[in-house]
Amino acid sequence: HVQLVESGGASVQRGGSLRLSCVASGYAFNDHCMAWFRQAPGKEREGVAALDGDGTTRYANPVKGRFTISKDNTKNTLYLQMNSLKPEDTAMYYCAAGPFARTLARYEYSYWGQGTQVTVS
Repeated sequence: HVQLVESGGASVQRGGSLRLSCVASGYAFNDHCMAWFRQAPGKEREGVAALDGDGTTRYANPVKGRFTISKDNTKNTLYLQMNSLKPEDTAMYYCAAGPFARTLARYEYSYWGQGTQVTVS
């Protein structure tokens, strides 16, 4: 049984910062690539940032320079530091994991959390 639980979403003003967390359990955390996706109402879920097992990161163009993905293997926790937030960042943010994933393609990920809402005004 694999479980991913996100937290940290909130309503913030334009230019503000948030740090999202995703606690993973039920699988070999260190062997999986992990990522953050987001989905706004009426839009398709899109990749935001990914982190390979070797530490390689990948970011979608709209968040480059503003968001940072990281993880703490001792706590089985994935993070997304979000700075200089814009209204366009408003979405439900989802944590995802996949044993073979390396990109921001949604089909590469096998496990998903329930999401945490980020609203920027």
